[in-house]
Amino acid sequence: MQDTVVNAAIFEDADENGIIVMNGKKFMADHRGIPVPLEFIRPQHKLEDETVRKIIHFVDEESARITRLRGNTMNDLGAFDALLAQEYGLTRGGPKGNRTYQTFDTLKKVVVQVSDFVDFGPELQIAKAIIDECLNEWSADAAPEIRAIVTRAFNTDKEGKINRAEIFMLLRLDITDERWKRAQDAIRDAMRVTGSKEYLRFYERKRITDKWRAITIDMAKA
Repeated sequence: MQDTVVNAAIFEDADENGIIVMNGKKFMADHRGIPVPLEFIRPQHKLEDETVRKIIHFVDEESARITRLRGNTMNDLGAFDALLAQEYGLTRGGPKGNRTYQTFDTLKKVVVQVSDFVDFGPELQIAKAIIDECLNEWSADAAPEIRAIVTRAFNTDKEGKINRAEIFMLLRLDITDERWKRAQDAIRDAMRVTGSKEYLRFYERKRITDKWRAITIDMAKA
């Protein structure tokens, strides 16, 4: 435990380049938090360290800029929404759902998309039992596509979560069996909105006849 405290203190004493000065000598902490004299570290490892630190420095700055951009954008849209609400005499609340804002020439737009986080209550297991009952009573070769959807819907992923897209697919299946309809009702009753998040999308186009081009600020999609 004492070594852990000492090693943590060493990391805190390091400068922005990861250099630790002790007794007039320069060190860098390794993965265990043990200080290694700078002259014992291979040049390529020093260069790799410098490269990563430089990249992360700029990424941190850009991340902060994007955070400020989102905050400023939501503030600007909120101010516009407040003026619009005042114009129509709305005294409380404001827009909560999806909405689109665009320039007068319709060549630029900002889209706010609201996505709900949906969890499922114990009614879902009742629905599964009813669906299993239906499938067991139907002929073995009946509707293999439905069996595949059911299997995918109730199979959990690595995080133990069910496949929501396939669950919603079960609600779209038009099957006349009354038990299936009760299962669909159970699925709907199981759905619970536990939260929501607003996403910003930016688009532009050169001419009104052109397709919208998304303005990407996601590095993975750049």
